[in-house]
Amino acid sequence: MSTTSSDGPSSVPVRRRRRRGPADPPRPPETGPSVPLSVITQRLGALRVAGGHLDLDTIHVTTAEVNRPGLQLTGYLEHFAHDRLQIIGWTETAYLSGLDPQVRERRLDDYFALGFPGLVVARGLHVMPDMVHAADRHDVPVFATDVLTSEFASAFTWQMVHALAPRTVIVASLVDVYGEGVLLVGDPDIGKSETALELVRRGHRLIAAHHVEVRRVSQVHLRGGAPEGQRHAIDIPGVGVVDVEELFGMGAIKPDARVTLVVSLEARDPAKEYERVGMADRAAPVFGVDVTHVTIPVQPGRNLAVIIEAAALNHRMRGLGYNAARDLLSGGASGATRSGTGPSPG
Repeated sequence: MSTTSSDGPSSVPVRRRRRRGPADPPRPPETGPSVPLSVITQRLGALRVAGGHLDLDTIHVTTAEVNRPGLQLTGYLEHFAHDRLQIIGWTETAYLSGLDPQVRERRLDDYFALGFPGLVVARGLHVMPDMVHAADRHDVPVFATDVLTSEFASAFTWQMVHALAPRTVIVASLVDVYGEGVLLVGDPDIGKSETALELVRRGHRLIAAHHVEVRRVSQVHLRGGAPEGQRHAIDIPGVGVVDVEELFGMGAIKPDARVTLVVSLEARDPAKEYERVGMADRAAPVFGVDVTHVTIPVQPGRNLAVIIEAAALNHRMRGLGYNAARDLLSGGASGATRSGTGPSPG
């Protein structure tokens, strides 16, 4: 399985930013995964800018973690995570409302002076004028949303975990087969593309044809999709490029899926012993995550699409607790004993 690294977007500092003027040059990119704040606001879709108007394209978020600034609003500013998006809800708003106006102004100014990507006031709560003034002084954007505090934090974290996940591009095909993300790997010209096309013709959905961008969302979760700029097209030797979306419709494609099964296609080796029973799942590492793996020998006359369908359904059944091989062997043993054909006692 050949792989090529794929770098994420560049990151920029989040401390003590200055407003960019019309003549300011673009900020130099730095290495490391990040997401522009403008992209985050577009994806979440429920944010309104309430203060600290900045060019959101120049502010990058580098972590999926958020911060509720309870301690910072009391004046404790040590060990502050400058790279986290800040979220204020009912508790913080009630606390600030009860402070003396001069104390509140000073606390908010010290808090915004720390520097962070942005602040979100949730639950449709009122954005205090002191907060807007502090945001304007320190060029920190403030947003308002009607979404509940915990719901917004969860939505933001989910978006960022996927956006910042380490990723790589591998030479393979990825097809959604009965809800299982089946990664087809093998030597060049073994028939991965043709097999993927046959699976699509049988009603399954193509995710990526020739190269798959794999994202490690967690230590046990891989997601795969087509690399940016690649359409759902399959290159069939002797035929040419087949546009799956145009040929089979929108129902035949899918943007991404969790990778749950790896199918290795290889030319049949008469000297090799292939799995016949399948009592236990075998796993293979894919980008640092162990994924269930099966090897299917390729030879003339074998319907690979049907075999892959069976493998996907079998894997799905095992995930639900049913193991056909174990059930068959245990049933066969008990049946032999009942019929008297089992080993004699003593």
